[in-house]
Amino acid sequence: MSTESPLIQQHLIDPEICIRCNTCEATCPVGAITHDSRNYVVDAEKCNFCMACVPPCPTGSIDNWRTMPRVKAYSIDEQLGWDELPAALSDEELAALGGSVAEVQAAAQEAQAAVQSAAVSSAASVGAAVQGAGFNSATYGATVPPWSAAHAYTNLYGPKAAEKTITATVTGNVRVTEVGSDYDTHHIVLDFGSTPFPVLEGQSIGIIPPGLDERGKPHHARQYSIASPRNGERPGYNNLSLTIKRVLEDHDGKPVRGVGSNYMCDLKVGDKVEVIGPFGASFLMPNHPKSSIVMICTGTGSAPMRAMTEWRRRLRASGKFEGGKLMLFFGARTPQELPYFGPLNKLPKDFIDIEFAFSRVPGQPKRYVQDAMRERAADLLPLLQDPNAYFYVCGLKSMEEGVVMALRDVVQAAGLDWDAIGAELKKQGRLHLETY
Repeated sequence: MSTESPLIQQHLIDPEICIRCNTCEATCPVGAITHDSRNYVVDAEKCNFCMACVPPCPTGSIDNWRTMPRVKAYSIDEQLGWDELPAALSDEELAALGGSVAEVQAAAQEAQAAVQSAAVSSAASVGAAVQGAGFNSATYGATVPPWSAAHAYTNLYGPKAAEKTITATVTGNVRVTEVGSDYDTHHIVLDFGSTPFPVLEGQSIGIIPPGLDERGKPHHARQYSIASPRNGERPGYNNLSLTIKRVLEDHDGKPVRGVGSNYMCDLKVGDKVEVIGPFGASFLMPNHPKSSIVMICTGTGSAPMRAMTEWRRRLRASGKFEGGKLMLFFGARTPQELPYFGPLNKLPKDFIDIEFAFSRVPGQPKRYVQDAMRERAADLLPLLQDPNAYFYVCGLKSMEEGVVMALRDVVQAAGLDWDAIGAELKKQGRLHLETY
């Protein structure tokens, strides 16, 4: 963008719509996006308008712009204090800050054109730039769904929708890990009664905890991946399930009681829950016959994998669908901490190929999902080359880079070009990353 232009198109995130999923910050190649306990914000001095963060956003909250005088762009601190976006300044208000209305309009057009030009240029060069800065796994994550995925309905309920929330009733809450002090994980079933709430495997919803936060404001929504298939946790019912781990410490290991997770894990059958969403239009499974699916997850990242596996199991049981290969790489510290460990072991071996990886089993070496993937390189390589095979990664952000690097290593060990194959995985909607 020309440094002479007095105006910029400032990139902003709508705090009313944002569900704090961290997708934008994870995908920004220049580190322009940051957050605190309440808001995600964009640094105007760092944003280069590459638009890498726009397509993955599940809510559209990231796609907001304001024409602003360059010297009066909203600061990080200002944005962190917002509960809603400020109104756009009129031409007259901008002119009052310097220049005539005609000059402001001309400058605004120049700023808009500069953003479009920067986006095109950045999209063409972002891969090379990221490579120069070092390996960035987010570069390879697809922002488009598989070509055969079903149509996803999104944002049916939310702050900017006709209906702000939909009320669901808790019809089940079962612990799915063995008893332990720091890995209490629950399988929670929500029923929507007669109100339509269509979802697909790979989508998520937002739960709004009751009460107010430390600032006296209503809690923002907590995002959870759906763990049940499109026709319900119980087939034919208007319900869905979630996999939720009770949060007892933050990422630094400090004790904290997660507002959303503890609220959800303590729910009783019959309780009412306020829901928004659904969200997500790219992390969707393929529908076409004989497509293969490779699922890589840790902990509650198993939720969308459970949904996809169960939908394929139901299709198989119907005798009307011949699916391709299913592979699951599932990691946890110990078997006791791994959700659904018992049910997974009961699935037929000719239906799904499962590799467990445990990193904290006494007397055994640490083994992570990427280790298991490298051990199964001979099975993964043909799938990476197969246009009908799709890869899904879900779990903590810390796993993402290791998993994508393992895929790269499998390709390079065979003497093939990872940059070319990685680019095709992204372009064809075949490698999906959903980490937090």
